[in-house]
Amino acid sequence: MDEVFRKEKFETLKIKSSVAQKFKRYCKAISKSQSMTLLMMLEFFEDSGLSPKERLGPNIKTLESLLKKRINAVIAIVRDIEKNQTKPTVAMMQSLFEGVEPDKKELLLEKEDRDKEQPIKFVERNQKDL
Repeated sequence: MDEVFRKEKFETLKIKSSVAQKFKRYCKAISKSQSMTLLMMLEFFEDSGLSPKERLGPNIKTLESLLKKRINAVIAIVRDIEKNQTKPTVAMMQSLFEGVEPDKKELLLEKEDRDKEQPIKFVERNQKDL
């Protein structure tokens, strides 16, 4: 038993003997005490919002089919976008970049005249010149 419930007292429930035997077998199968098994079952139904009267089989299959339909719709939308928008845009961009190639011009370099003296741009002044 769980440590939290160790100090609590036991209560009896009136259930049919065949149901009690089936419940005991289930408790042994999952290796939990009867109190913990019943508590886990109650919490499961409360958390999931399911009723023990409902069957999960058709509900799960229905959810699965709805998810598959939505996923297929999303895939169709992505394919449509790719087909009608992305591929034509890429093709136009490629044609623009392939059609215009930059002209290869030779670089014009300034010729240096080594014979000419360079004019003096800055002259250092002495204190005497001031």
